[in-house]
Amino acid sequence: MPRLRILSLFCLTLGHAVSACAAPPASSPARYAPIPVDAIYAPVQPNGTADDALASGKVERTVFPMAARASKPWRLAFLFPHIKDPYWVACSSALISEARRLGVAIDILPAAGYDDLAGQLQLMDEAIAARYDAIVISPIAMTANNASIAKARAAGIPVFELANDSRSDDLTIKITTSLREMGRQATRWVLDDARKRGLKTVNLGLLPGPLGAGWVKGEVDGTRYAAQVADLEVNIIDIRYGDSDAAEQAELASQMLNRYGSKLDYIIGCTGCAPAAIAPLKAAGLASRIKLVAYDLTGEIAEAIRGGEIAAAADTRAVSQARVAINAAVNVLEKRQPRLPHTLLIQLGIVDQQNFTRYPFDSSIAPDNYKLQLKFEPNKI
Repeated sequence: MPRLRILSLFCLTLGHAVSACAAPPASSPARYAPIPVDAIYAPVQPNGTADDALASGKVERTVFPMAARASKPWRLAFLFPHIKDPYWVACSSALISEARRLGVAIDILPAAGYDDLAGQLQLMDEAIAARYDAIVISPIAMTANNASIAKARAAGIPVFELANDSRSDDLTIKITTSLREMGRQATRWVLDDARKRGLKTVNLGLLPGPLGAGWVKGEVDGTRYAAQVADLEVNIIDIRYGDSDAAEQAELASQMLNRYGSKLDYIIGCTGCAPAAIAPLKAAGLASRIKLVAYDLTGEIAEAIRGGEIAAAADTRAVSQARVAINAAVNVLEKRQPRLPHTLLIQLGIVDQQNFTRYPFDSSIAPDNYKLQLKFEPNKI
């Protein structure tokens, strides 16, 4: 096998594809409840995003049950953009636990970050050369990964998409969430809170993540839409893009506050971005006036909500996405489904201090005792 930067794999198989989306089979394990999804079937807009599929395809709101154990130890590769923040650690925890349950082998192959497209393309070439039975990719870019996805398909390897979106038409199934809805959910929370505060005008700063990533565009598009239809005046007065690395995001937050701190009411940031803004807000003496909201949920963000440092977070349910992805891939390899959905969208959540004590964090966050693992082989338990 060629050199593979193997990091941990996150398990989650795609229920029994189409019929499995409708009702859990008798062999479906009882450990995990079926996961609420929107299953989208073709025809859909060509070369579109998951949100384009949602707008153009046949949508069935249903649940996705966990798959039965595999008949053989299939080999799956999971290509992450990096493993530098808790979101991808949560995904890896789900993949490892599901790989163990399903009896399949997984390798998690992370690139070095959202500025490492070349690294992810190299990892794809290595995964194709290693003849994995399936590849699950979280693309760094909306279109720049498309040729490599097509190359894997031409080699007879099914490719699934996890979390990060792209415009490839060579994917077997997309497993993600509505990225625009992620932006809308976070912004709607801001608007509801602004009304409670008696604000007539809302000034937002955005730290959405790396420019060009599909999920970042979804966040920003969703926020823009929610702002346009709001019954309050909403001004997005600054957007600063950058990799979700904590140090880079802290610097971007400091720059934003230095220039616009006296005007801002809220900052909305990605999973690596929102926590990185906590210290700059405190250093600027603005933590009590500017509320910080997250576009997505991690354990770090949950603790910040508990402590009042972050006000709220939308939740794309990383653990559930990962479980569905690995289960979907196994069901395809096992040829268990009569027809495949084009896209499976995991339904979103939102958490703040009001619902914190009853929120189902196990759909989003790695267990407390989880130690990062990038590989699982059934015969080496």
